[in-house]
Amino acid sequence: MTSRASRALPNVLTVAGSDSGGGAGIQADLKTMLALGVHGMSVITAVTAQNSLGVQGAWELPVEAVRAQYRSVVDDIGVQAVKTGMLASAPLVEAVAELLAGTDAPVVVDPVGVSKHGDSLLAASALDSVRTKLLPVATVATPNLDEVAQLTGVTVRGEDDLRRAAAAVLEYGPRWALIKGGHLPGADADAVDLLTDGSEEHWLRAPRHDNRHTHGTGCTLASAVAAGLGKGLAVPEAVRAAKEYVTGAIAAGFALGGGIGPVDHGWTWRS
Repeated sequence: MTSRASRALPNVLTVAGSDSGGGAGIQADLKTMLALGVHGMSVITAVTAQNSLGVQGAWELPVEAVRAQYRSVVDDIGVQAVKTGMLASAPLVEAVAELLAGTDAPVVVDPVGVSKHGDSLLAASALDSVRTKLLPVATVATPNLDEVAQLTGVTVRGEDDLRRAAAAVLEYGPRWALIKGGHLPGADADAVDLLTDGSEEHWLRAPRHDNRHTHGTGCTLASAVAAGLGKGLAVPEAVRAAKEYVTGAIAAGFALGGGIGPVDHGWTWRS
């Protein structure tokens, strides 16, 4: 008979906003965690009215509700890794950063600033809190190019700028920076990311798929990295596995509603 202990899965927690359309946010995070073999748990920071066309509304939860969810999960169940997404406001950013600082687990910070449709998901007044409170507690920070510009002022126009972007992000204190180059111009070029801790570099390349249904890619990648860390992988191995998973999910992305569809979080089960 198989014991309960031998069937135990790593526990991975997402602290993020809810996407009612199911393509990004908490919903994407939990789907990713299930697909990658860890037990996903959630702290909801905000509720959005969101579909394939954009974000029609967003309502952040009170700090005490976020703190209570976090303590409820961590104090009873425990966590092997944590991922953060949409935190909405400075008070929420600062409360979550304080909670993470007291948790003995690797942290993946996806500094969500805007949605795939260009809708703001972070108050401008919260940017300094992300820089000074949240990034310093991150094991890995995973900004896209727009978020790099928003946080550091560095504009990335080509691969040669990725090192400069990573250095600017690392100045705020995360142990590793994963600069996502998926938005770099050049439809025929590979999608290239740079992972670095300031001393070693890992360049990750994958084919760029001709697929417009890419809603949730950032949430999915960060959650996949957290899943790998929760399973005990080193950061470079966790990031490489996450890149492979997300590349497949993008290739299998599908139409949903009248706008941008989601990546397919269950692609490995259907391939």
